[in-house]
Amino acid sequence: MNAMRTRLGMLTPSSNSVLEPVTCAMLAGAPGISAHFSRFRVTEIALDAQALDQFDPSRMLPAVDLLADAKVDAMAWNGTSASWVGIERDRSLCEAIGARTGKPATTSTLACIDAVRSSGAQSVGFVTPYTDDVQLRIGKVWAGEGIACHAERHLSLRDNFSFGEVTPAEIADMIRAVAAEGCDAIVVLCTNMDGAAITEALERELNVLILDSVAVTLWRTMLLANADPRILSGWGRVFQFPSP
Repeated sequence: MNAMRTRLGMLTPSSNSVLEPVTCAMLAGAPGISAHFSRFRVTEIALDAQALDQFDPSRMLPAVDLLADAKVDAMAWNGTSASWVGIERDRSLCEAIGARTGKPATTSTLACIDAVRSSGAQSVGFVTPYTDDVQLRIGKVWAGEGIACHAERHLSLRDNFSFGEVTPAEIADMIRAVAAEGCDAIVVLCTNMDGAAITEALERELNVLILDSVAVTLWRTMLLANADPRILSGWGRVFQFPSP
């Protein structure tokens, strides 16, 4: 790794309008660390075959190859699809990325699971934009990893672009509602929801850990690239967490 420059590669859903500007804003205070993005087509989140097929590795890996051209030091699938298609899908993807590029990799779902476990949280809540059936599936998938859903709020949206139109104020209201049910950690499980900027203020207000997917993905990718996340401030407690 070039000691003077750290490059982070982010595999990005094509209709996502949040994660790129938010990631770059978080890294504005980290000279020498940059994020680089490669897109593949994702337009909706649902459980039918067409929607699930968007996340087939054959569709994702060509974008990985393009990121590798930028000689990034670590990669992340900056999306939460394994939370409903199954955790093993992400583990296999990370293995494939490593075999293909020689670089370490993570995903938003794996990073969020790592963060919950690192925190020692016992009562975990979820805030998402997803439909009823996707939300139910998320609860089952995470329970399979030993993390039960204590409380949740979701918006019943399907169109991926629409997730990025949800305002921070709406997200904050959902977080407050979940916190009121006794959670000690809340996962904002979607990388196209603009929750990162409100995380630190809400953590102080509610005295709960808030794990925004975009922020948590950056935290874990920085660790994989041997960059210290503690240099970032103002974006929540997760950046002070040690490597899991």
